[in-house]
Amino acid sequence: MKTADKTNAVSELPLRSQVSTELTWDLTPVYSSEAAWNADENRVRELLKRLPEFRGKLKRSGKQILAFLTLRDEAGLIVERLYTYSHLKADEDKGNSHFQALNEKAASLFTLYGSAISWSRPELLSIDPARLRTFISKTKGLELYRVQLEEMIRQRDHVRSPEVEELLAQYSQVGRGPRNTFSMLDNADLQLPKVVNDQGNEQQLTHGNYINFLQSRDPKVREAAYRGMMSAFESMRNTIASNYSTHVNGNIFEARSRNYPTAIASALGPDNIPLAVYTNLVDTAHKYLPLVHRYLALRKKMLSQSGGLGSDGKLHMWDLYVPLVGEVDYKVDYPTAIKTVLSAVNPLGAEYVRGLTDGFNSRWVDVHENKGKRSGAYSSGCYGTPPYMLMNWQDNLENMFTLAHEAGHSMHSWFTRKTQPYQYGDYTIFVAEVASTCNEALLTHFLLEKESDRNVRKYLINHQLEAFRTTFFRQTLFAEFEMKAHALAEEGVALTADKLSEIFLELNKLYYGDVVTDNDPVKVEWARIPHFYSSFYVYKYATGISAATALASQIIAEGQPAVDRYLKFLSSGSSDSSINLLKGAGVDLSSPQAISSALDVFGQYLDKFEELVNEDEKAKAK
Repeated sequence: MKTADKTNAVSELPLRSQVSTELTWDLTPVYSSEAAWNADENRVRELLKRLPEFRGKLKRSGKQILAFLTLRDEAGLIVERLYTYSHLKADEDKGNSHFQALNEKAASLFTLYGSAISWSRPELLSIDPARLRTFISKTKGLELYRVQLEEMIRQRDHVRSPEVEELLAQYSQVGRGPRNTFSMLDNADLQLPKVVNDQGNEQQLTHGNYINFLQSRDPKVREAAYRGMMSAFESMRNTIASNYSTHVNGNIFEARSRNYPTAIASALGPDNIPLAVYTNLVDTAHKYLPLVHRYLALRKKMLSQSGGLGSDGKLHMWDLYVPLVGEVDYKVDYPTAIKTVLSAVNPLGAEYVRGLTDGFNSRWVDVHENKGKRSGAYSSGCYGTPPYMLMNWQDNLENMFTLAHEAGHSMHSWFTRKTQPYQYGDYTIFVAEVASTCNEALLTHFLLEKESDRNVRKYLINHQLEAFRTTFFRQTLFAEFEMKAHALAEEGVALTADKLSEIFLELNKLYYGDVVTDNDPVKVEWARIPHFYSSFYVYKYATGISAATALASQIIAEGQPAVDRYLKFLSSGSSDSSINLLKGAGVDLSSPQAISSALDVFGQYLDKFEELVNEDEKAKAK
């Protein structure tokens, strides 16, 4: 990758064209050319015209149902493939208007597809369940759809008339508006300041390097980056509040349209997740907050002793990401990270390691940040395509854990899609974070097993404590914010920027205690969280780390029996309910015990960290 001129004090991001091809993802397995994409677009438009021809005929026989479902899936697979390609290309450079337009075209095809099949669920559900089950049992080929059809029957109270379903399908593109607006604001239009870095040079603050600034040993650098990021969103708080309020009210509209009592019930219902899972998560997190406060007190003490706090001697939000073990400069480049991750997941067996190795060699990963590239990291793809990973690589431990995390997602997809038919070749978002977080737990175990240096071990344990703080407690804070914001909107309260900031500030005070002051800039951080536009998603990070902690422990302790259960889970897709699939793997998330056991591990890491710190203090005192 080409780099900026070293004589220039400002570090500039490379253009997409300047990034080495080998460090970008290879999308030719999806479409070899845009001409091939266009051909599939024309093909699917013809298929979409045929789908409504089945309207009013599904009651006649199982053969009619099978013919419709087969055509529906043929069209759906093409639409997913078109969208996968276009959104990956669009994310390469948000400033590339051609691929933004292509992605919008693909999104509109999703809307057309939804409209073309919107009548089918009401029509299928108008069939008496006993008669529908008779069709399934007596029609060759229809058994494949039994799980789908049984799930449809379960949700029959939330399916509307064909006319209403068609309107809701057409509304879906409008409903995506706030998410698309935020994405453009966040990735294309947001003006972030330049910040003086550790070398004393002015550097452009970006979403990708923000965490590097927060991990600086210099509190002034951390504070400048933190305030710079928050001030950028503060300047747009009213616009973003209006946008988010529209998103929330859209959720409420859709919930009420489908006869759900609340937006959260609407979000949990399709995955058959009881509301108690969500509320138990929040309640259990509150019970364990004294551990968080104890950890933060230790963080303050250690930073104070090392001179890592600001002149006021207080611990602030911008001090929460700097590693506490100052003597360790744990840098890791991308090739080394690949080797380490592959070694860490070796307990999962040869098939897993071989599949992931082939993925890295086949350019599943888009590695480096470039100008206009979508921020963050994710795993994406569809049935029949590689499970691609987007990264914005920085040479640090956090990025290696992110790589392991996204590889977990991708391997979950890889196992599912090579084992299950298209109809069950995906998994619910409720279990989506389990495989990714399990990989992180295995990476932590691997690193701690091979490291004998006390400082490195302290560093790694600190990292794991941070994983719990950010993946469990921070995401649960976000989940509680979403729950409160939607509840207020459902009561008719206007979600103004002031109201949203008030909610977010009070929650941060609860979770972080004395770290947060009345005027802390964190009060506007709600405005920079992209996941809030995928409503009631973030709680799955917390349930995910709970399940993953248990599964990783079982894999390490039991060996092959636990691995077999786990790989069966990875390979099951949506062939059963999420709760049942996890029970089969060895974790029951319908009980709060899984959450408590994960937080007990957090407590054990904290005990071990305090022990090492105290031993070092005693050694220095001699």
